Amino acid sequence: MKHSHARRSPLVFRWPDPPLRVVLVEPEIPPNTGNIARTCAATGTHLHLIEPLGFKITDAKLKRAGLDYWDSVALAPHPDFDDFLNSANNPRCWLFTTGAAQSVFDVEFQPGDALVFGSETRGLSNELLARFPKQHLCIPIRTDHVRSLNLSTAAGIAIYQALHSIAIHAG
Repeated sequence: MKHSHARRSPLVFRWPDPPLRVVLVEPEIPPNTGNIARTCAATGTHLHLIEPLGFKITDAKLKRAGLDYWDSVALAPHPDFDDFLNSANNPRCWLFTTGAAQSVFDVEFQPGDALVFGSETRGLSNELLARFPKQHLCIPIRTDHVRSLNLSTAAGIAIYQALHSIAIHAG
């Protein structure tokens, strides 16, 4: 059940058309995917899940993390990454990896771009990274303190940075 919020004032914002896409390659932890789904619902971003998944779509932890927003998520499961590319008409893909030399803050995103994230324990495969050698991005972090960000945190940062980039370049 969605609740109305008396203090909520909708901001004027030009949402990208076509919407952004978040692609999770072999996600393993249901609450991360649920949190990402909620962010996708909040931003109109489409969510693509590349199998195999470390959980079932019906998993209670996944549903709980997304709360009551699942009916607002444009969700598409895919048996592999090529199926995603074909179904999405080969969008421009940005692959997030801790090994990237280019920051998410240095890219001019476009409507319809795909933000691609790997599994929580393995990241993206070398094979997939090799297919898009000039489209690797990272989120700056203090590596003297942590090795990476939580997947749902990284996806949230990337989605909102992409939305910001699109908004300021739209004129």
